[in-house]
Amino acid sequence: MIRSPAALLRSPTARGLGNLYAGTLISGSGWAMVLPVTPVLVDHFGVSPGAAAQVVTAYALGRFFGIPGAGVLVDRFGTRKMLIGGPGLVLLGALVGAVTPWFWPILLATFVVGIGDSLWALGREIAGIDLVRLDQRGRVLSGFHGMHSGALAIGPLLGGFLAEAIDFRATFVGFAALTGIAVALGLFAHDTYAPRAASKPASAARAGLRQRVRDFAELFKQIEPGLRLSYWVFVLATFAGFTFRITLQSVLPLYADAELGLTPTQIGALFSISGGVVFAMIVPAGFVLDKLGRKWATVPSTFLPGVTFLLMPFVDTYTQLVVLVGVMAVCNGLSLGSLAASTYDVLPDHVRGRLQAFRRTVAEVGGVGAPLMGGVLINTVGPTAPFIVYAPVLLIAGLLLAFATRETLVKRR
Repeated sequence: MIRSPAALLRSPTARGLGNLYAGTLISGSGWAMVLPVTPVLVDHFGVSPGAAAQVVTAYALGRFFGIPGAGVLVDRFGTRKMLIGGPGLVLLGALVGAVTPWFWPILLATFVVGIGDSLWALGREIAGIDLVRLDQRGRVLSGFHGMHSGALAIGPLLGGFLAEAIDFRATFVGFAALTGIAVALGLFAHDTYAPRAASKPASAARAGLRQRVRDFAELFKQIEPGLRLSYWVFVLATFAGFTFRITLQSVLPLYADAELGLTPTQIGALFSISGGVVFAMIVPAGFVLDKLGRKWATVPSTFLPGVTFLLMPFVDTYTQLVVLVGVMAVCNGLSLGSLAASTYDVLPDHVRGRLQAFRRTVAEVGGVGAPLMGGVLINTVGPTAPFIVYAPVLLIAGLLLAFATRETLVKRR
């Protein structure tokens, strides 16, 4: 039955999802505003293109160090504090980027942004999962990932425009203004995820690495034996996906500037085209996940980006680049929430926060390493080298998803 708009407004679920979707759109738009200005930082601060790419590395490092703590904090305190504290840290980082006269504080600021974004993202995801029925999980996660990726249709274009019309600092000011709205949304968010992990004594908090490995092994054993290999493949595929997306964010602007001579506005338009396609894929991707099966989304969205990376060195016109970016956007659209939904399918509820955080932590290694190694490859070989080096990772992960994992969607009558 189709509900009226008034009925939807009275629904706590609809209001809760609306709050979370708005925060997701703001999150993606704010950080995406920074991406087109990385070439501007080269001229303004007199740094190399490889050094400018480390803005994205700093952001990825922040996410890497933030995700493990986010899993524990969500289990201990619930989601609402994450929906306030996460954007609060992002706001602080954006303000530092707007006022600093040196390059290194921008790296520190984007590191703080990454930590805040990791808290914010996991809090949104688990809050959304607990608002809906199990058979709506794929569509809700697709919506979250789609709104975040679709923000690339707004953020880069706005960021590029502000950088050209005023300067790059105006981009960070706009970033801060958007994030301030997200903090306000967090104040009104409902805490849908009741705390499940009791506070640990100080001695447990100081447990050594060996004990932490044993603790994780015990968590892993909670997964059904027949699904444990699938979980590890999902971890690898998420690593490959992060490598793919972070490479686009950090290397594509520098490649477009060095190889094709594109302006910040043109580079922003590339991300806007990509974001528009991804946004349009929200409903189709959710349908594929919940009706056809998870593998129908995870396999092509991982394997095909590897093929497009192999084709990047042969691009010599803006039109050709637009076509490849469009193909990658379709793959990104199919990936919307697919690996997250697949992982939630195999994890028992009482360990999902920490094992999801582990999956994302491993994936953040790709987020950290991709721009770091990409910067070295750009400086030593050329702007196309990162695409060639990272392509096999995507191809292997896609093949493992196709042939080494089980279909995790349980179809109900």
